Amino acid sequence: MEIRKSTTEDLQEIMEIYGIARTFMKNTGNPTQWRNGYPSESLVRSDIESGISYVAVENGEIEAVFVFRMGEDPTYKVIEDGAWRNDAPYGVLHRIASRGRVKGIGSECIQWCFAQCGNLRGDTHADNHVMQRVMEKNGSVKCGRIYIADGSPRIAYQKLD
Repeated sequence: MEIRKSTTEDLQEIMEIYGIARTFMKNTGNPTQWRNGYPSESLVRSDIESGISYVAVENGEIEAVFVFRMGEDPTYKVIEDGAWRNDAPYGVLHRIASRGRVKGIGSECIQWCFAQCGNLRGDTHADNHVMQRVMEKNGSVKCGRIYIADGSPRIAYQKLD
């Protein structure tokens, strides 16, 4: 498995993977997390241009995509019903999605992100039980509830060394 930064040449495949993920979420009881075509092509293009979009490649094919960056996330400043495990600098994992063909690829992506920073935060929708299991299986701990930019609540997770 190779993880590398996404390029604009990857855009079509990335959008395809996000489409597969939206269908998967809908079919597994999470129909509202990524509604209305989220993430949009313009957002994905911005992620690529900002150097925070990554793809996981297996046997020469892109199998997963995610956003990883170091630094504060504005939606993580306020946390309810809990607390972050520390206030140290952290990395953030967002918008992880896979084609669904490679078993364990979500775990590999999380482990890669964690190896970059040793203090990883992420969040997911309350109906996204698949992602909750992947986060917890990889040592992330539920810390409370945050609200994303549109005001929707998310379960906040943090993984420490």
